[in-house]
Amino acid sequence: MSLWTSLEPASTTVDPGGSTTVRLRLRNTGDVVDEYRCVPVGDLASWTTVEPGTLRLYPGTTGTVELTFAPPRTPDAAAGPHPYGVQIIPTEFPEATTVPEGNITVTPFSEVRAELVPTNVTGRFRGRPRLAIDNLGNVKLTASVSGHDNSDQLSYDINPANVQIEPGRAAFLKTTLKPRQIIWAGAKQSRPYTLSVQRSGAEPLPVRGTYVQPGLLPRWLGVLFSLLLGLAIAFVMIWLTYKPDVSTKATDKAPGQTAHTIQPSAPAQQPSPQQTTQGPKNDGGGGGGGNKPKPDPNAHLHNVLLRNGTTQKCVDLPGSDRGSAGGPVWQYACNENPSEDNQVWTFEVLQQGKGAGPGGRDLFQVKNVRDGYCLDLPSRDPQGKGTHIIESGCRGQRDGNQGWWVEKIPASGMYWIHNYNSAGLCLDVEGYHSRNEDMADRLPLTLFDCTTDDDQGWSIVKP
Repeated sequence: MSLWTSLEPASTTVDPGGSTTVRLRLRNTGDVVDEYRCVPVGDLASWTTVEPGTLRLYPGTTGTVELTFAPPRTPDAAAGPHPYGVQIIPTEFPEATTVPEGNITVTPFSEVRAELVPTNVTGRFRGRPRLAIDNLGNVKLTASVSGHDNSDQLSYDINPANVQIEPGRAAFLKTTLKPRQIIWAGAKQSRPYTLSVQRSGAEPLPVRGTYVQPGLLPRWLGVLFSLLLGLAIAFVMIWLTYKPDVSTKATDKAPGQTAHTIQPSAPAQQPSPQQTTQGPKNDGGGGGGGNKPKPDPNAHLHNVLLRNGTTQKCVDLPGSDRGSAGGPVWQYACNENPSEDNQVWTFEVLQQGKGAGPGGRDLFQVKNVRDGYCLDLPSRDPQGKGTHIIESGCRGQRDGNQGWWVEKIPASGMYWIHNYNSAGLCLDVEGYHSRNEDMADRLPLTLFDCTTDDDQGWSIVKP
């Protein structure tokens, strides 16, 4: 038996998640008809498809087999060159098996995922969350981590601050958050913060969390102390300013006077009443109307459409009538007559929500104008990334997950809509835009990290 083989090309390149094809040419240089079975061998065998798997050749004829290499976009597809081989087994002469060899170079890619555990931490003097960083790429990850918050009220101790992570592995960083000022008394305060994972040549990856700082003393104790202090100050002021009016009618006895009589006093003459006329008071005010009402600074958030800047679809409810308590919220093509559908929303300031958000922003409940329900999450506890948005009865309170605040994105003019109780995560469309997963109608809305390269930006427009 005699066989000639050739790989065209012998070396090639492939991207993880993609594919490339190499042609294997075989010529039967023998003098009998033979059938050749082609089997991939080596580390790339699981990624290799052979078509056809068996080739029958007459003497002197040539056939072609296509080898398709499709490495997955996972850390298993290590970047760099990979040798491969194809075992050719003749049916008539199996002892004459041959293995032509080639080389495939897998290109590098980077993919990083980071998460805080837990997302919300509580402490009067410090909080100790852990940052988990997963290297989902096929090259070693070198990164540094730093922390910051908008009001610069926290200090950060991150150990280690620099990491190197092999493909498919994870690293856990210990983080200590310390408030720069102690709250001696009063209500607890929520301080949103961000840990940034910085890689060379790439945009920082933000990971957002919330540090909740309670007061050192109970709130009622501060109220009692203030009341007692006010009473003490009032008592001292009354004591210092009170002067009793003391007078006497006693007179000194004249010299040589031995007796005296008490004469009845004449009735006091009453002054005659004087008739006076008093004209109307002049308040000095000019004519004109009263004070004009101040314009509502949130008027642009009333009766609006929420249109996603990436998918160009609107926040909507199932059906054309109205939603239901506990029902889902999704995206759908924007209606030309939104008042006939469930696509009109209004932002209402919560009780004690005026200026209570990060940076002094107002906290809102987002109500559907048609059915009167508000955007909410399945639980009143803080929720993580990927949690689906639902509707429920509007409570008008800051507790739970009905509190939202709006942040304008400078680069695009659109808005991030943050959930206050759930670590400031943003309103999001399920699926990654980079994979074209977020364009369909009826995709649920979720919570996710606020970015400018996915689908967390929203246009707030009047219908």
